[in-house]
Amino acid sequence: SRARPEPAPVRRGGGIWIFLAVLLALGAITMIVLPLVWVSERLPGLGATASGWRTVQPRRLVEVLVEPAPGRDKIAIIDLDGIITSAPLGRRGFSLVDYVKESLRMAADDDRVKGVVVRIDSAGGEVMAWDDINRLFAEFQEGAGRDKPLVASLGSLAASGGYYVAAPARWIVANELTLTGSIGVIMQTFNFRGLMDKVGVRSLVFKSGELKDMLSAYRPEDQITEEEKAIVQNIVNESFARFKAVVEEGRGLAHAHNKLAAGDADRGRPLARNWGEYADGRILTGREAYKLGFVDELGNFDAAVARARRFAGIEQATLVRYALPPSFGLMFPLFGQSEQAATRLQLDLGFDVPRLEAGKLYLLSPSYIR
Repeated sequence: SRARPEPAPVRRGGGIWIFLAVLLALGAITMIVLPLVWVSERLPGLGATASGWRTVQPRRLVEVLVEPAPGRDKIAIIDLDGIITSAPLGRRGFSLVDYVKESLRMAADDDRVKGVVVRIDSAGGEVMAWDDINRLFAEFQEGAGRDKPLVASLGSLAASGGYYVAAPARWIVANELTLTGSIGVIMQTFNFRGLMDKVGVRSLVFKSGELKDMLSAYRPEDQITEEEKAIVQNIVNESFARFKAVVEEGRGLAHAHNKLAAGDADRGRPLARNWGEYADGRILTGREAYKLGFVDELGNFDAAVARARRFAGIEQATLVRYALPPSFGLMFPLFGQSEQAATRLQLDLGFDVPRLEAGKLYLLSPSYIR
């Protein structure tokens, strides 16, 4: 009988060498990428001095190409999407307000940027976050970006806070079917006392004053006094008055600036005399907003870019935006997770509840509040 061939010896230890090779490759990539990121954050852009370097404030954002075009002129795009809050983005502690502020600073510092288009698709968010962004846009338009027109492009939904930040823009463009308006303020809370009573849960509260537990989710409704209701309503009313002032001032300044234009098509739309009657929280279509003077032009994002080019006096422009640069933490998200996961108690009520924090003011479209 034929003798069986001896089995080939099994090589051991190959896996560890592969693992070490992968680690070495990742280390080499890191050694190359991180210095480039460090340098890119400090480059002044293509509009720098002849030597290519100048002293600038370190940047936390890098420029990203969106759409190339011949020539050296650029238009910066800032995107505001979703429900806007003041919460940090990731572990860097970089909030959306910080992102907008840094983007505007970079646009103001770059001589090649001739205008800014803010693309908005949002139902709103926290009052403070939107108010901070609104002030940044107003300061940019009247200050560092005086010669760089800021144009707002309203997407499918730009209501409440989404319109609040558009008000300081020199020109507002909306699609005919854009849902906008919803000028109003809301504060809400949930009351779980009835549910707690059914399951036998009691809450103990120790407070320094009678009003310290206002808006508590654990108090019986019959213990909520008229004084508390009046205090909360007054806070809402003050924020609402600020909203209307922002709209009136922003649209007034824009129209005063644009009415000096040579052609009627460049003068924009003044606010209708009865615009306040429509500031009752109702949703408006883009066409209705145009008739009332809340927007200047009906069109899409391309129309907003064309308007920015027209105001800047340029025929073509490369579109760019600003983004957080890559980091070691983003490349290896498992490294450095030192935070302990918080213990959470989740209650399934059988329907979706918007994540609105009790006691915070929101500029939100009713299309989001279910």
